[in-house]
Amino acid sequence: MTQVQETIVLRGHIIDSLILAKVLDLILMMGGSFDLDQVEIGRTREDQSHARIVVRAPTLATLNHILHAIQPHGAVVERDSDCVLQPAPADGVFPDGFYSTTHLPTEVRLNETWVDVQGVEMDLGIRVDSQRLTARTVPMADVRGGDLIVTGQTGVRVMPLQRPRERDVFAFMESKVSAERPHGHIIADIAGRMRALRDEHRAGGGRSKVLLAGGPAIIHAGGRDALAWLIEEGFIQVLFCGNALAAHDMEADLYGTSLGYAMKAGHAVPHGHAHHLRTINRIRAIGSIRAAVESGVINSGIMAACVRTGVQVVMAGTIRDDGPLPGVITDSMQAQAAMREAIPAVGLALLVASTLHAVATGNLLPAAVPTVCVDINASVPTKLADRGSFQAVGLVMDAASFLGELSRHLGRSA
Repeated sequence: MTQVQETIVLRGHIIDSLILAKVLDLILMMGGSFDLDQVEIGRTREDQSHARIVVRAPTLATLNHILHAIQPHGAVVERDSDCVLQPAPADGVFPDGFYSTTHLPTEVRLNETWVDVQGVEMDLGIRVDSQRLTARTVPMADVRGGDLIVTGQTGVRVMPLQRPRERDVFAFMESKVSAERPHGHIIADIAGRMRALRDEHRAGGGRSKVLLAGGPAIIHAGGRDALAWLIEEGFIQVLFCGNALAAHDMEADLYGTSLGYAMKAGHAVPHGHAHHLRTINRIRAIGSIRAAVESGVINSGIMAACVRTGVQVVMAGTIRDDGPLPGVITDSMQAQAAMREAIPAVGLALLVASTLHAVATGNLLPAAVPTVCVDINASVPTKLADRGSFQAVGLVMDAASFLGELSRHLGRSA
């Protein structure tokens, strides 16, 4: 039977990171076959390996599907060709066949030179400046008619992540998610990395900020004090949240309740269901969360800690928001842009008890940023683990337990 074929090349730590095995498995699973034409294995941990593989398939369509599937693992077609560029037909519209990015480091070939793609993020296009020989990711909504956009797979190569050198939880494949796994050693490793990042940030190091994206369950479950402590002690520099986390945090300060439930007494209070509305209304009357903190109306909690320590806060609204609070971004594309702007300096992301913000933040993060997703619902960290990064760690536990144990590892007294 006649078959079509293409020769691909893999370079890097393809043995210890199991990349070679994954690529060969994908070829077979998708109906292809292969010949290992050349394999050179590095002798030490520092040495890179090299593999030249002839990929065969029964049809050109099958071969193209295989090449597309193995590209995110670093497979590059051996014959070098420049990437194919086509102009965007209109504002907000990519050309047909546009290359859809992954969250892995990517290069495109322009005028026989490999150029780094800036702003790596999944599910975007790549816009090229052919005069300056630069390439950058671009969201669909931001593309303008006539922009040169990379199309197809030719002239694009993706660099898979290698195992980190640090001997902590992020150095191993921790993508399996289970409520029955012990969490103590994982949280200890997270705390160690947060301590190192805080020292680096205070010394002026780049990409040393810790991002926490959190939902209102942090307040409801009793994690408010622990998170406020982490912020006050300088362990968190960026907070992504919605209207609800901020509203219930300040409700707890003003009324001692969260969604009308008395946090110390342990029972619902009369008319408590309106407390978050009264909180929002009061902050709207003052004008801003910052003004409420600086005037002494809000004295404790997460938002007060953010104001006092200069934490960058992005509050993204949803269709169900009450109020909302001043500062909540109600345009979803503007909120996405504000979150994207805060990402480049992040060196660790904690996604805690918020399905919407966890998935949104995960989509914005490059794969190189170690990510921890914590939720009582196993499906949420599973989604993040499925992003395919060695650095994605999922913990099935409630937010208060995680934040309490994390803060204790970092020095908070019980």
